[in-house]
Amino acid sequence: MAMTDLKTAALTYHAEPRPGKLSVGLSKPASSARELSLAWCPGVAEPVREIARDPQQVFRYTGKGNLVAVISDGSAILGLGNLGPLASKPVMEGKGVLFKRFAGIDVYDIEIDAESPQAFIDTVRRIAVTFGAINLEDIKAPECFEIERVLASQCGIPVFHDDQHGAAIVTAAGLLNALELAGKALETVRIVCLGAGAAAISCMRLVAALGARPENILMLDRKGVIHSGRADLNPYKAMFAHETECRTLSEAMEGADVFIGLSDGNLLGAEALRRMAPRPIVFACSNPDPEISPELAHATRDDLILATGRADYPNQINNVLASPFVFRGALDVRATRINEEMKIAACRALCELARQPLPEEAGAGAAVFGRDYILPRLTDPRLIGVVSAAVARAAIDSGVATQPWPAHYPLGSLADIFSQP
Repeated sequence: MAMTDLKTAALTYHAEPRPGKLSVGLSKPASSARELSLAWCPGVAEPVREIARDPQQVFRYTGKGNLVAVISDGSAILGLGNLGPLASKPVMEGKGVLFKRFAGIDVYDIEIDAESPQAFIDTVRRIAVTFGAINLEDIKAPECFEIERVLASQCGIPVFHDDQHGAAIVTAAGLLNALELAGKALETVRIVCLGAGAAAISCMRLVAALGARPENILMLDRKGVIHSGRADLNPYKAMFAHETECRTLSEAMEGADVFIGLSDGNLLGAEALRRMAPRPIVFACSNPDPEISPELAHATRDDLILATGRADYPNQINNVLASPFVFRGALDVRATRINEEMKIAACRALCELARQPLPEEAGAGAAVFGRDYILPRLTDPRLIGVVSAAVARAAIDSGVATQPWPAHYPLGSLADIFSQP
């Protein structure tokens, strides 16, 4: 589709037949006088009294347990930058569409005009009581790290910055499968990460938690390789500063096994790709233009495994493979937070799901685990059951769940899920 056609279609989609993509619907009948008296006065007083007596009754009598706030200050909108909270509203509505479509989660999108990170934190903390969980979106680094940390410690419900952790979960899952196919071990591969924002730092943190050696990771920002001699690093970049002679992307790519791009389009050239080790893995995730075009990458190396952030090429790195299902699992056991164990469980569930035959219900053609199929497709109907169950089990096992294994989850472990006929 030409860009002019896409623009027209997108604007029409968002404007017609009514503006926006979300609406509030009734979940109970409210037609008769009696129904209205139950929904409002005098009937509404009864659940009020029950909740005042026992706060846990809020989950029985209101929608809190299935309600997520999608919140942004608009400081890092998609690849468009800091355009402010008002301009971020279509994106926040869009995330609400995805949560509802794929995981049945209700969403209020909230855009906050905050003069400082602390003002943002204070605002979110005060309204957190309304929700079962909070999804932070499109908040620039490094502020996003502290915002998430403080809110997670103060709100008592899951707080999850999707630009960080959704990207990390899906990237790590794809990487584990790509390494399996390439015959390489995470513990020994050399990784180059182009980009040092929220997604890149969180990806490398999760990859390290899964077994990659920090000293084998070279990260680059706009000024080049992040090394121990630099005095301009924030604490999050400094975690990946090592003693190295490498200063440029070309130097860093010499003998590298893995390239992960979370930066900008067309920054990886053919010559740098040629410098990589045999059977390289290249995740060029910048959207809409990858760090290297798939056509150039395949023309340069016929032994690589390639993933991008685009839906029109194989192996799409798409946050939607993770975030709706992570929240579904967390909400279903009323987790107080989304911890590392839950993220790793989601990652491993995605990894394992891609190794199973794709069911016909996916409606996306045949796919077999291999170089062009290292991640599940978004149309795979098993995602909600597999990933959500894995997250819920991890929440229970790690002690952050406040409810037992849900009755509508028929299976108790990831191994059980895949042993079913």
